[in-house]
Amino acid sequence: MNESEYHDLLDDLMVAIEDAIEEAELDIDYESAAGILTLTCEDNSKIILSRQTPVLQLWLAAKGGGFHFDYDKSKEQWLADSNGEAFMQVLNRCLSEQYGEAVELTV
Repeated sequence: MNESEYHDLLDDLMVAIEDAIEEAELDIDYESAAGILTLTCEDNSKIILSRQTPVLQLWLAAKGGGFHFDYDKSKEQWLADSNGEAFMQVLNRCLSEQYGEAVELTV
């Protein structure tokens, strides 16, 4: 994957996450700036999604820890480099923990 494809994938993913939050009518604020998407829960805890362009990764930082994801073209999804867990599974788990109730976003 080249850098342009990488940015296109992440642009689409971040917009889809914003749309999914709106559709689910969750009280989660989001702000996108300089390639970073910050999700803020009611208790003011944050989940930060950031681009790591030099290594073509997506990083997620949450109360539950930090996670690094590589894009798997064959599966067409971002997978954790530590254990292969799907990005949306990790995001939903972290959001549920910080939001205080089950969150199941789909993109």
